[in-house]
Amino acid sequence: MSTQPQYNLSDINGFDRQRFVACLGAIFEHAPWVAERCFARRPFHSLAILHASMMNAVKAATHDEQLKLVRGHPELAGREAVSGSMTDASAGEQGRLGLTQLSSQEFKRISALNFNYREKFGFPCIVALRLHDNRTSVLDEMERRLGRTKEAEFAAAIDQIGHVTWGRLCALLKAT
Repeated sequence: MSTQPQYNLSDINGFDRQRFVACLGAIFEHAPWVAERCFARRPFHSLAILHASMMNAVKAATHDEQLKLVRGHPELAGREAVSGSMTDASAGEQGRLGLTQLSSQEFKRISALNFNYREKFGFPCIVALRLHDNRTSVLDEMERRLGRTKEAEFAAAIDQIGHVTWGRLCALLKAT
């Protein structure tokens, strides 16, 4: 998201609905409905309140909407990365840890983890990469999470999306 212009909360609070959604719609991967549902809650007095409002919109969504949101995220070093079809935000997040430049051994490991995770849970493993210092940590996290229940992992996916989107909001909005 570093290529997008920087805004502050005053800007965001002053936008009409269309501009508000255009500015914040990509914070949640392929889910501008999150920003749309937060528009009426303006004004936001802090970045934390804006983010909490967005997360509340996700938590208030139907299970099917939440599942579509989770499934809208790319796999780590998956087909979207290989084909170059990830969003700029996801590409930057994965690129920071070198997930777009894995050794063949690392690629085999992450491919197997992605496959096993999707087979078990029905959605991609979402890891907030900004919480990790290296890709080995990410791979270990994926492996650990394979041992959990589907319900626990779905809750973890929503939680991880919260961490991802917090980082994206911080990158988009200037300190106010």
